[in-house]
Amino acid sequence: MAIPISYNLRNLIVRKTTTVMTALGITLTVAVLLAVLALVNGLRTAFQSSGNPLQILVMRKGSTAELSSAVTREVFQDLKSMPGIARDGDQPMASLEMVTVINLPSVDSPEGMNVTLRGILPLGVKMRDGLTLQTGHWFRAGQREVVVGKSIAKRYPNAQLGRKLRFGRGDWEVVGVMDGGQSSVNSEIFGDLNQVSSDFNRADGLSSVLLRATDAATVPALINSLNDDRRLGVDAQTEKSYYEAQTSSGALLQYLGIFISIIMAVGSSFAAMNTMYAAVARRAREIGTLRVLGFSRGSILFSFFLESLFLSALGGVLGCLLVLPLNNITTAVGSFVTFSEIAFNFNVSPEIMAAGIAFALVMGALGGLFPARSAARKEILTALRDI
Repeated sequence: MAIPISYNLRNLIVRKTTTVMTALGITLTVAVLLAVLALVNGLRTAFQSSGNPLQILVMRKGSTAELSSAVTREVFQDLKSMPGIARDGDQPMASLEMVTVINLPSVDSPEGMNVTLRGILPLGVKMRDGLTLQTGHWFRAGQREVVVGKSIAKRYPNAQLGRKLRFGRGDWEVVGVMDGGQSSVNSEIFGDLNQVSSDFNRADGLSSVLLRATDAATVPALINSLNDDRRLGVDAQTEKSYYEAQTSSGALLQYLGIFISIIMAVGSSFAAMNTMYAAVARRAREIGTLRVLGFSRGSILFSFFLESLFLSALGGVLGCLLVLPLNNITTAVGSFVTFSEIAFNFNVSPEIMAAGIAFALVMGALGGLFPARSAARKEILTALRDI
């Protein structure tokens, strides 16, 4: 015969102070874990949203990032004639680009943070699917004008529409703010390729070439052709693969957060265990009475174990509610690949909340198993004599 669940719920309500304090310990543990997972998930989403599966990023052989790559205009001319490249009218869809970093004061660091500056052609802007202009207008060729990502405009006071940024050989006017959805483009600044490369004395030492293949079947063949051509001396990979590899920026944060959460989880499990042991001691006569009424040891073990799970589930739900306001809040981390700041939004997904509740239930199970077994092993006469 099973003990009614209402019995466990009533006990949690009667011991409301102990219940709340134990649940809060679990809540804070779950909240720390979820905050870290939401941060890493937001960073991963930003990179996974970047890139087109039909597009290929070409860099100098041996380079792992655009910042350390160097591609000449001569190589670019050879790349444009490769078979399998899509065309925009009579023009092959190939964009020569230059990537560097500049330092700007941010809301978090008045001394400045590194930001990615990309010299790009109008065709390169067109090849960024989903990229729209939020306000202002696109930069004009040959002009000292830039368009900033919406995250840059939000986090850098000087990068506002109509203001001027000083880098390279002089001042550059912010003429527009672009919106790349959830992609990493929001953390970049775009300017005219020729003007930017001239300012940084890199007229021929550019960074990368972005190509678009005619169809998905052509992509592997085009990549192999580029990588096997020793004359070009380049490495090619899909644009999506390049950005997905950059999620390593959040790996250290994820491991550190999980480590801290595990330490806190041990403490929370002991707190839950202490609570349940105290409940067993106080309710000794109840346990004896339950045995007299015919409830088996297994029913009592399951009842106390279930009570611990209810307690931990409450903490898990509260932890989810505590972290939920972080959803879509913009933050940023430094990337070891681009050596610049990448802004993104916390992403508290349903999967992350489910993982948080499951984590809380594991803590409750670990904290409740031994007290539940202790309750089930009490002898009837001994339990009835306990005060």
